[in-house]
Amino acid sequence: MKETNNVVFCRDIRTAIADFFETHHFSKIAVLVDDNTKKYCYPMVQVAFPNHVVIEINSGEEHKNLDTCQHIWNQLTNNAFDRKSLIINLGGGVIGDMGGFCAATYKRGIDFINIPTTLLAQVDASIGGKLGIDFHNFKNHIGVFQNPLRVFLDDGFFATLAPAELRSGYAEVIKHCLIRDADKFEKIVNTPYEQLDFFELSQHSVAIKEKVVLEDPTEKGWRKILNFGHTIGHAIESFYLEKPGKKLLHGEAIAIGMICEAYLSHTKLNLTKIELDSITDYIMKIYVCQAIAESDIKQIVLLTRQDKKNEGDKIKCTLLKQIGDCTYNVEIDQQDIADAIDYANKRINAYTK
Repeated sequence: MKETNNVVFCRDIRTAIADFFETHHFSKIAVLVDDNTKKYCYPMVQVAFPNHVVIEINSGEEHKNLDTCQHIWNQLTNNAFDRKSLIINLGGGVIGDMGGFCAATYKRGIDFINIPTTLLAQVDASIGGKLGIDFHNFKNHIGVFQNPLRVFLDDGFFATLAPAELRSGYAEVIKHCLIRDADKFEKIVNTPYEQLDFFELSQHSVAIKEKVVLEDPTEKGWRKILNFGHTIGHAIESFYLEKPGKKLLHGEAIAIGMICEAYLSHTKLNLTKIELDSITDYIMKIYVCQAIAESDIKQIVLLTRQDKKNEGDKIKCTLLKQIGDCTYNVEIDQQDIADAIDYANKRINAYTK
């Protein structure tokens, strides 16, 4: 078992959790699950939890909203949870974001721990203290900053994931390499996907994110580098969230977003054409990227105006100066975004022919 700050990497998660509760005591405990994690993940750790209440919600980003929060708060209230209580968030990014948000706002804040069961949640959502829910389909539009008491990371949960879910999480791994570790990016590019060590990669990503967050906990400046690929990626994800048959996983949208923002890094900064091609080619090799319909581009461009990094009506983006080195608050306009999506479409169409 390896512990860094409040993050615990472990190969035997049941023992790690049991050890935690030997020294931490709470008046009441709730375990938040969705229909998937209740079936596949809860049985793996149930025995390690003290007496507790299970709160179940529906899985999926479309349920990360105030209605679901009310259900969670109602369950806590009906079971007389007080300020000495604890919520255990057992699941992916939706569970961690929303469960943490509900904990941080219930009776002005109770403790919570995260047990992320997806690669995406392990390398991104569970680290850094960002909590929130979607509002009118805008990603994480309402939220707070609050760190969990502990985060337990164990690769045993990866066996419960569908291949698409694992690849979705891998997009954030790629992002961390692109913004802070050129050597690591070169290494993963030259390693067959099937041979990647996701537990080692999760530790690498967590180390990068923790260091950045430590320097800028509430995203006043430097922490914005973690948003590479997300200005356009979040807009794409939000647009397709309620489109029947077109919904994208978070990592799938961010993969396209990284292609677009790598293009902008080339046109706006010093990212070389060789580096742009390397990024684009690798992402298209890993993901089955879908070109964005011409009729959808205008709406997606408009959605970027809601990005949380923006200042006034100015769209601010995180871009790469080179692989492994990036900057933030680069001003772009709607035409830049449309051009970037057009670039991604051309490369995707050429690749899939």
